[in-house]
Amino acid sequence: MNCKSNFNYYLTIHPPYVFWALPQGSGFTLQVLATPIVIEIAVGFSLQSLTQLPFKILVLNKLFCCYQNSNKIIKKFKNTSLSLSDIMQQTFYKYQGTGNDFVMIDNRQQVFDKNDTKRVKFLCDRRFGIGADGLILLENHPEHDFKMVYYNADGNESSMCGNGGRCLVAFAKQLGVIKDKAVFEAIDGLHHAEIEGDIVKLQMLDVNTVENHKSHVFLNTGSPHHVQFENEIEDFNIKSKGAEIRYGAPYNEAGSNVNFVKKESDTAFKVRTYERGVEDETLSCGTGVTAVAIAMHYIGETKKNHVTLNVEGGKLEVCFDADNNTYTNVWLIGPATFVYKGTI
Repeated sequence: MNCKSNFNYYLTIHPPYVFWALPQGSGFTLQVLATPIVIEIAVGFSLQSLTQLPFKILVLNKLFCCYQNSNKIIKKFKNTSLSLSDIMQQTFYKYQGTGNDFVMIDNRQQVFDKNDTKRVKFLCDRRFGIGADGLILLENHPEHDFKMVYYNADGNESSMCGNGGRCLVAFAKQLGVIKDKAVFEAIDGLHHAEIEGDIVKLQMLDVNTVENHKSHVFLNTGSPHHVQFENEIEDFNIKSKGAEIRYGAPYNEAGSNVNFVKKESDTAFKVRTYERGVEDETLSCGTGVTAVAIAMHYIGETKKNHVTLNVEGGKLEVCFDADNNTYTNVWLIGPATFVYKGTI
């Protein structure tokens, strides 16, 4: 769908779709398409209002309903025939933060069907779709700069993604939504952010509880994280061992992200992460490195409150204030890079 003026929208429909054309008067005609046609949507309808209607659009004083053949509806959508987003091309933006990559969609006009988990999974598929660790919608917010809606690559809406949040801030700046600072709402609450060049600083949740177990540390930094040492981290089978821990007790089906750590110095740690929802290693995990930095401070592996985390996709930094085992003013810092824009 292409906008050719400030008010009129044009919808391109390709064969072999069939249209029942319902004029203002009685009766109807059946039209089978042999070639693509362009329909002009009437002046006065905003894109947002169109997506809130059934797929019966006022077009040059006619109502149209889209069918695949004369008796089979292409897709049921809230007891109507077809949603607008099902037949329009989807514009997307690809971003990555230290190799943690995301499909970004500007959803301020509410054109994306957020209940279509199969669509999200398809878009994130690296063989059949665009390919990404997750998909993020940027939406309007009544009080703050924008809202973040995050989906894992499996198609399900998920808990907070730190690198995704940083990339969304860069995306918001590209769209002109913000300049160099932002306040936005995510699933875990409000986040403040600052951007300078390609470096985005994202304020994370305060952490009040850290569980120190014999073999690992567990904490929630917007998403749940299991943290444990692994000296052979370079040659370690992350996917196999990570899945075993992610699905095992005490996490079971709900699961946890799993971080393997090797200490490099008093202020630097090597981190590799198995991500729940991706069900594989990712090149970087923002909430994961935040969890590692806090966990290492909690168990005394570092006394510093500014820590460098070396991940497979580059370098991230985490800083925080620590007081009586409570961590506040937590910031995740690193690059967020625009890769390309496309339609699908």
